[in-house]
Amino acid sequence: MKITLKVWRQKNSKEKGQFETYSLNSVSEDMSFLEMFDVLNEQLIREGKDPVAFDHDCREGICGMCSMYINGRAHGPMQGTTTCQLHMRHFNDGDTIVVEPWRAEPFPVIKDLVVNRSAFDRIIASGGYVSVNTGNAQDANSLPIAKHIADEAFAAAACIGCGACVAACKNSSAMLFVSAKVSQLSMLPQGKPERESRVVAMVKKMDEEGFGNCTNTGACEAECPKEISVMNIARLNREYIRAALASEEDV
Repeated sequence: MKITLKVWRQKNSKEKGQFETYSLNSVSEDMSFLEMFDVLNEQLIREGKDPVAFDHDCREGICGMCSMYINGRAHGPMQGTTTCQLHMRHFNDGDTIVVEPWRAEPFPVIKDLVVNRSAFDRIIASGGYVSVNTGNAQDANSLPIAKHIADEAFAAAACIGCGACVAACKNSSAMLFVSAKVSQLSMLPQGKPERESRVVAMVKKMDEEGFGNCTNTGACEAECPKEISVMNIARLNREYIRAALASEEDV
């Protein structure tokens, strides 16, 4: 396959970036998208040019680092697929592919396609954990949890924190990410003792980091590689109202 790439190049967050065009003449349809970028970088190195910086780690759709905006869509054209699991067979010979980094103020560009997503880490550090002593692991049968609750908590826990929801949202909202983490813990017994303080702290930190409000358009769910449901955002809002009412009762 012959592919033309228009790739965003930017030295750092302070300098202006621009698109640069590259041609690849021998792309296998069996390559993953990141393997295709490996080929591009090998070509650039042979030519004495600076390779394209991009994030990657597991290349198995688990770590969430392969954050690329491909032809106007977070992670590319395939539903429920991370960039690392996207293959070149989903493109056509002669295609021009435009690749950009996430576009969000809380995700400043480090270099080229790499953005700083540590804002997510700070949101998690503000309350996305269980700090109470829950004791040793119990036998599953001794800790009864309704199946539909367990299924919903597991589905929320599938969030890999890649930031596609933020990139897809016109307000750069992180509500889907935060709601998935809040839902995961608030529905299970281990997370219930801190449910009020957790949601307040995480929403506060999300706002401090500069993420926008939910647009209610559902773009986040549509582009999420793990297909996290926007129903979690509704749960987040309920949890926040619950925490506010509990705070009034304590006064």
